[in-house]
Amino acid sequence: QRPTALAKNLEYTMLRVHKIKLNPNQDQEIYFRKACGVARHAYNWALATWKRQYEVGEKPNEANLRKQYNAIKPVEFPWALEVTKCAPQQAIKNAGTAYKNFFDRLKKGLRDSFRADNGPARKGANAVPTDGKKIKLPIIGWIRLREAVRFSGTIQSTTVSLMADGWYISVLVETQDVLQAKKNHGVVGIDLGLKTLATLSTGECVKGPKAHRALGKRLRRLNQSLSRKTQGSANFSIAKAKLSKLHKRIADIRQDAVHKLSHRIATEFSVIGIEDLHVRGMSRNGNLARSVGDAGMRMFRTQIEYKTSMTGAFVYVHPRFAPSSKVCSGCGQLHDMPLGKDTLSCDCGLVMDRDLNASLILEYAASSAVSACGENGSGAALAA
Repeated sequence: QRPTALAKNLEYTMLRVHKIKLNPNQDQEIYFRKACGVARHAYNWALATWKRQYEVGEKPNEANLRKQYNAIKPVEFPWALEVTKCAPQQAIKNAGTAYKNFFDRLKKGLRDSFRADNGPARKGANAVPTDGKKIKLPIIGWIRLREAVRFSGTIQSTTVSLMADGWYISVLVETQDVLQAKKNHGVVGIDLGLKTLATLSTGECVKGPKAHRALGKRLRRLNQSLSRKTQGSANFSIAKAKLSKLHKRIADIRQDAVHKLSHRIATEFSVIGIEDLHVRGMSRNGNLARSVGDAGMRMFRTQIEYKTSMTGAFVYVHPRFAPSSKVCSGCGQLHDMPLGKDTLSCDCGLVMDRDLNASLILEYAASSAVSACGENGSGAALAA
């Protein structure tokens, strides 16, 4: 449902998700845990049933499994009737798509979530009603939200999930609210790095939070504390919860920085040049793995691509094996640039930081790509 380019005054809808933290009371939290348990049971039941039917020569599918589950639920699983019907139904659908991994059973506490509506919206009506900072879910009723749903439109579905620091709800909305491009600032090249989050061809260096490094000492201390606890004990659960909360805090800090940068780039520039980085391969380097993970490089590319699909900006992805930091942006000469060398010195007299030089190469490549396919073909003109 993402548009490839936007035209002015064009009306269209797209699906966007707003994830909000919930403030449930004690009874509501008990209900959430029951619903997660029912979803987990239905998922594992579907995997086991699918495997058994497949081994005897039958051709199982998730639609038939849902019918079978509904038929036996009142007799064999009456406790499943205490939660919304969408919890087990969506879990069985998920099991259908994940059948190839049926040996990897879903464990308690791992990705605990359940669908929390009575089916998709129909005829423009919301799947669940909202009222400011409240949302009404089936059976459990009204629940407080930390913030109101951000997007205006029709709510298609909701999913409640348990994170390290509490319960969250993901609201899928069909909306016309999209990012709007600001004044057209032309072309920019972006070099992602480990020392800085990003270096722009404008000369700007955006520092990353490096949350993993900043909180590394506390992370090691909590890991050591957890290793000393007896698995399954109350103290083990407390230590595990503390460690999980710290991991989530690190991830939230990283995601916040990448979201803010990608939002600014997508709305301020009409042509953007980035590299096709092999992040997984870089992560295999023992000396760089932690820094690569802390930089959020893959996350940045994902966000810049879906945000520019809303603003109409054109994203040029530089080929993975084409040199960027090794090529002089002044004369095009190829240099030997090992990882420890931060400055490029060329025979043409250019002396420049390697990351800034790489961003200028990406800017030039993006401009050339626009010239080759034309402004209309690139979508650059639409962001003005």
